[in-house]
Amino acid sequence: MVHTSLDITHLLPFVKQAELDQLQQEMHRYHQALLEKTGSGNDFLGWMSLPEDTDDALLDRIEADAKRISALAEYVVVIGIGGSYLGTKAILEAMKHHFSDHMPQGRHPKIVYAGQNISEDYLTDLLELLEHHTYAIVVISKSGTTTEPAIAFRVLRQHLEKKVGKAGAKERIIAITDVARGALKGMADREAYPTYVIPDDVGGRFSVLTPVGLLPIALAGFNIREFVAGALAMQKIALATPLTEENPCAVYAAARNVLYRNGKPIEVLVNYEPRLSFFTEWWKQLYGESEGKQQRGIFPAGVNFTTDLHSMGQYLQDGLRVLFETVILVENPDKQLTIPHEEQDFDGLNFLSGKPLHYVNHQAAKGTLLAHLDGGVPVILIKIPRVNERILGELVYFFEFACALSGYVLEVNPFDQPGVEDYKKNMFALLGKAGYEEQAEILKKRLH
Repeated sequence: MVHTSLDITHLLPFVKQAELDQLQQEMHRYHQALLEKTGSGNDFLGWMSLPEDTDDALLDRIEADAKRISALAEYVVVIGIGGSYLGTKAILEAMKHHFSDHMPQGRHPKIVYAGQNISEDYLTDLLELLEHHTYAIVVISKSGTTTEPAIAFRVLRQHLEKKVGKAGAKERIIAITDVARGALKGMADREAYPTYVIPDDVGGRFSVLTPVGLLPIALAGFNIREFVAGALAMQKIALATPLTEENPCAVYAAARNVLYRNGKPIEVLVNYEPRLSFFTEWWKQLYGESEGKQQRGIFPAGVNFTTDLHSMGQYLQDGLRVLFETVILVENPDKQLTIPHEEQDFDGLNFLSGKPLHYVNHQAAKGTLLAHLDGGVPVILIKIPRVNERILGELVYFFEFACALSGYVLEVNPFDQPGVEDYKKNMFALLGKAGYEEQAEILKKRLH
């Protein structure tokens, strides 16, 4: 049983049933291509079976390492970029106390990040923090040579070794990398760091259900077994049938592609809970990197309501009619807070006295939905009962499987990212890396 539900009734003023029916036929074909591994990028479909393939032995080992590191470190630095960073942060930001960074140290280490940028100020500030605390490192990279995390690991490894010695650092560094090759794998073997494997057939943006995400989630004190169980529940539904009345992944993929074909190339993911803001960032990478190819694809954007109704709300209501919204609505909060009565009623809010804040939030969501529909914005509605590990697992697998289907509908390979290599070649040339001398001369003339 899954708890995530999908509602596309608000699309009906904007699309024809015949268009949805046509996409249903395409869903059959592409669903079969995924299951039979006959479509583009079929050598990167390992993510499809991750929930059922994750056994107790792996979870036991992750939990044991999390317990061991928790006894050694107040902080854990997760070094990674893209899918090696966003999936983890999406889940942790969704689960943790909103102000945990400002609260006393608990039983579990606080998670901080490095290698997701090349900012000198950021990394220096992080070193200043770590100078006063015990810490450990989880470094994530298949190759070990990706520029941003490689620089961060070099700097932090030397800092940690200076702080606790080489023997102490070995106890505090865990590498998540390729099973057999690459610079990080070689270093981990040489230094005897504990390692976990990123499967060869799982790309970075689909890797949160591997140790890439599971180890940091466990280190932060959250239940990885429930997270995997939620993904497994969604996996069973996603793989069972392409029928849109039974498979929410197929419904979502079909709905968003009908809208794309009808002149809506921008999708805005909306949430009404600030804890989901980084889930939006993970979703943006998943869909942007998977679909944005060959001058096609739906552009993924995101907003946090009601906050962004006071900044982006005007454009969403009255701007170019080239977008649609997908709204994630959390039906129940974890905590209760009611609006107090005020004798003077100076702000005119006594009509809300005694009502819980989530009631007001939900009415804002309903009012916004109706206003945007009236303004010509189609809305896909995703409802979840609450935010917890199991439901986040459901959502992760839901969006991953729908993304694969949607990429096939767009006739692109959803599992590669050839365009990402272009900036790297230019960067290496400008930095003076050997083998890029000719390219460097060309670029320098263009820059002048």
